Amino acid sequence: MKADKVYLVGFMAAGKTSVARALAKRLRWDVVDVDESIEQRERATVADIFAKRGEPYFRSVERDVIAEQLRRRHVVVATGGGTFADVQNRAAINQDGVSVWLDVPLERLVDRIPADGRRPLAADRATFERLYDLRRAAYEQAHLRLDAGSASVDALVEQLLDWLSAR
Repeated sequence: MKADKVYLVGFMAAGKTSVARALAKRLRWDVVDVDESIEQRERATVADIFAKRGEPYFRSVERDVIAEQLRRRHVVVATGGGTFADVQNRAAINQDGVSVWLDVPLERLVDRIPADGRRPLAADRATFERLYDLRRAAYEQAHLRLDAGSASVDALVEQLLDWLSAR
């Protein structure tokens, strides 16, 4: 495990992008948001990619974006909610840097996700709950778990900095 790169993993709306930006600023590192990178590359929103090309296509592009990050150092990567659930991505991430699971309870996530269609996998509550349960097993394989249910972004960054400085 290399402590010169941090990958934030966790379910959609866990706060990965917000924590990544704040952590990168404190460390003076670059920041990459996987979903934003995909949207820029595809010139389409995640929701549009899912609707027009399907989830398998999206996951393929996502694997490419993760592979591109492997050569970089001193970067904080905010992954998508499903990135770490992919076996290939999870192995690459855990070998390449520090994986940090932002663990947020289901009810809290439901409150955070707007019902505007931007999160295609959150459209149906029953499917959303099944997906949450399924992905937790993957997230548990991260190097570090932070309880992000009620902690502020600043508090999470401080916890992460303390943990990284002990490495």
